[in-house]
Amino acid sequence: MTRSSHPASPLLTLPGAVEAEAPDEGVAAHYGDLFREQRALADGKGFVDLSHRGVVTVSGEDRLSWLHLLITQHVEALPPGEATEALVLSANGHIEHALYLVDDGTVTWLHTEPGTQGELIAYLESMRFFYRVEVADRTAEFAVVHLPAGSITDTPEGAAVRETPHGRDVFLPRAELESFAEANGPAVGVLAYEALRVEAHRPRLGMETDHRTIPHELGWLETAVHLHKGCYRGQETVARVNNLGKPPRRLVFLHLDGSEVRLPAHGDAVRKAEDGTDGRALGFVTTSARHHELGPIALALVKRNVPLDAALIVGEDATAAAQEPVVAP
Repeated sequence: MTRSSHPASPLLTLPGAVEAEAPDEGVAAHYGDLFREQRALADGKGFVDLSHRGVVTVSGEDRLSWLHLLITQHVEALPPGEATEALVLSANGHIEHALYLVDDGTVTWLHTEPGTQGELIAYLESMRFFYRVEVADRTAEFAVVHLPAGSITDTPEGAAVRETPHGRDVFLPRAELESFAEANGPAVGVLAYEALRVEAHRPRLGMETDHRTIPHELGWLETAVHLHKGCYRGQETVARVNNLGKPPRRLVFLHLDGSEVRLPAHGDAVRKAEDGTDGRALGFVTTSARHHELGPIALALVKRNVPLDAALIVGEDATAAAQEPVVAP
């Protein structure tokens, strides 16, 4: 994924701000105290600057019926204000885009991974045909901020909002980002946001996915795929694998040995402990994090037939890892 074209967030000038690394360049990884920031989010306080994410709008009277034909979710009759998420698949059923949507009754708002909105818009434009829709990249005008579940912060008047069990995603005019931060702190970095995402077993495009990932492997069937609709690209693969019940890989949650100083990196191999670091790779780490209560944790994508009770090690440091299934084998 490429970095978004908009400038770095003005909130990087806040005290203690340290810029995040790829794929989250342009916003703060933290503001000086990772665990304090995690606890604030867990307590329903503060907000997360996600202004590096792509923002796309779809307007026009055919917008929902048209999107319904292109994405994995049932949105043809999506009520105003109801949040949902969806995927765009390849013809072979591999995940290409993850979309986080809400419709305000006039416009469908969605945000995407940083830098991916251009490719998404190009695909959508290629499928417009005779439908009465307009697709626009609004990333330069609007920033996404995340308010945690339980937050009592008022949503700015007129802003589009995605209300989910995990919190509220607010599409805020980019010009109002600094004033919003001043009124609604503390600001929380994306490392804290990511740690709570890992704890909640929620996949992320580009982290838990590679070029051949299908929705069944990550648990996205439950949240982003409607199994009783057809007509979208890749639907045949979704139906076939769902009926067979045998995706080639599955997402797992890992509790990591807390004595190791270094967290495993994205892509580090997962192996059986008995085979050592020279053993055959059974999968790879997708996201790792330091959690304020659980310690070092990670998500990983492993072969479906890896035993649930297998003792695992991660990376060249041979970090011991105990797995919890996210997707049942």
